Amino acid sequence: MSNQTYSISDLSRELDITTRAIRFYEEQGLLAPERRGLERIYSARDKVTLKLILRGKRIGFSLAECRELIELYDPSGGNLKQLNSMLAKIAERRAQLEQQMLDIQQMHLELDTAQERCEQALAATLNQHNHNNR
Repeated sequence: MSNQTYSISDLSRELDITTRAIRFYEEQGLLAPERRGLERIYSARDKVTLKLILRGKRIGFSLAECRELIELYDPSGGNLKQLNSMLAKIAERRAQLEQQMLDIQQMHLELDTAQERCEQALAATLNQHNHNNR
């Protein structure tokens, strides 16, 4: 991994993330920047960690799941454990999403039925109202 270092504003700009979010991940123990006085100095590994967190969050992983994947990060070993774990989590997340899609489809059907009943009741009420006003 390169020896390149980054300031918090460098990472914020490059990864389109707030400095507050970066400090939050640091408080959670996911990042461990060096300190030079009050300045935080982030490593290339910290940048990779942030990318993994952001990617994980985009696909619906919890922070705990992101942490688990980060802890498996081992470029010297080809990241086999991390990649296998990631594939398992992706399959799990995909199954959750498929169930949510089925649940949403069911809710649509229930809403259609409720709407139809309301429209029928409204039509019947309007007919009755019009009939009584004659």
